Amino acid sequence: QVQLVESGGGLVQPGGSLRLSCAASGKIFSISVMGWYRQAPGKQRELVASITNNGNTNYADFVKGRFTISRVNANSTVYLQMNSLKPEDTAVYYCNVGIRGMSSWATTPYWGQGTQVTVSS
Repeated sequence: QVQLVESGGGLVQPGGSLRLSCAASGKIFSISVMGWYRQAPGKQRELVASITNNGNTNYADFVKGRFTISRVNANSTVYLQMNSLKPEDTAVYYCNVGIRGMSSWATTPYWGQGTQVTVSS
């Protein structure tokens, strides 16, 4: 069994900051890519940022220079530091983690439960 637990969402004013975290736990053999997606009402889920197990990062153009993704492999956690938030960043944010379980040869993508981020004055 593998579980992802997200935290850190909330309400923030435009220009403010939030930090999201997502911790993986359970019978994990290895973790590959960790990422964050978001889905706004009426829109498709979209990639925000991702990070490989050796630290290579990838960002969507709409967050470059504002958001920073990081990970701590020792505790299987990925973070998303969000600065200079805009109203259009309002969405449910989901972590997505590629995990190979103890009894598996394959890496499977797991999703977190989602955390609401609302940017409003």
